[in-house]
Amino acid sequence: MSDSSAHRPDSASAPQSRSPSPSPQDTLTLRALVSTRDAGIIIGRAGKNVAELREQTGVKAGVSKVIQGVHERVLTVTGPVESVAKAYTLIISQLVASNPTSPITASPSSSSHTTVRLLISHNLMGTIIGRSGLKIKAIQDGSGARMIASKEMLPQSTERIVDVQGSPEAIGLAIEEIGKCLLEDWERGTGTVLYHPGTADERTSSRRSTNGLPPYTTPRRSNGDSGRRATSPSSQQASVAAQPAANLRTQNISIPSDMVGCIIGRGGTKITEIRRLSGSRISIAKAPHDETGERMFTIIGTPEANEKALFLLYNQLESEKERRVGREAQQQQELQD
Repeated sequence: MSDSSAHRPDSASAPQSRSPSPSPQDTLTLRALVSTRDAGIIIGRAGKNVAELREQTGVKAGVSKVIQGVHERVLTVTGPVESVAKAYTLIISQLVASNPTSPITASPSSSSHTTVRLLISHNLMGTIIGRSGLKIKAIQDGSGARMIASKEMLPQSTERIVDVQGSPEAIGLAIEEIGKCLLEDWERGTGTVLYHPGTADERTSSRRSTNGLPPYTTPRRSNGDSGRRATSPSSQQASVAAQPAANLRTQNISIPSDMVGCIIGRGGTKITEIRRLSGSRISIAKAPHDETGERMFTIIGTPEANEKALFLLYNQLESEKERRVGREAQQQQELQD
């Protein structure tokens, strides 16, 4: 959750690594993607607008730093659920008034019909959507807003986008209900790898994770003995077992069944490597856990080890998706030739 104070410079908020437990006041952190232009309006001249927002609602709010060549920034709002919803309502109303042609507010039907792009953990999407879509339907019916959840996770992260469309007031009502859902099931969001906008070259070259963990590359062995000890399966299991029980966390994630094979690898080589690099225990359900056809992966380890495991798992998924897209493109080319 964001640690930014009301006096932090308005141009940025520190990147966070994972979703911690809620405070006794049920504090919510809700992030959204905004354009660079809209970010400037949210901040205001010398931080005037965001300072007023904090004063009116009592939230902590900030916008991520500008990255050259990247036209999106992340808005982060932290506070009680009602205050976060009120803050988003004020922000969207301000964008409509100040910049009616902005992509976030553009609509062919009405200048007051807007869209906000929320960043939601993949593992919390089921909480918002509900069984057979009943929860998301109830939120839409109750608020008057429309919600569209993306199917794909954003690059180098475990977050997805939920577009919330409607009047500023309707979006505010929807955000309040979404926030309640997120807090009720907050444990599912533990270990979320947050999305940070960046150029494709930057993400690919560094495999960066701005959550403070090092790039996930195979470590070089300093000598033969230590290398063998570090990489043996028995030592990896012993490392987890040696951790005090209070330090261990259990994280469950769902993976589409048709992607499980690419994570396991031939003879289990890939999943073994992910276990070794992360230091977490990872078990895989033999059958889908519900009607979605997805299989459950259970990760047990320290919060840091689990986060590393999540990053490696989703990185493998992303690589497989790119490989499949490339293969389909090649097949199409061959058919045309």
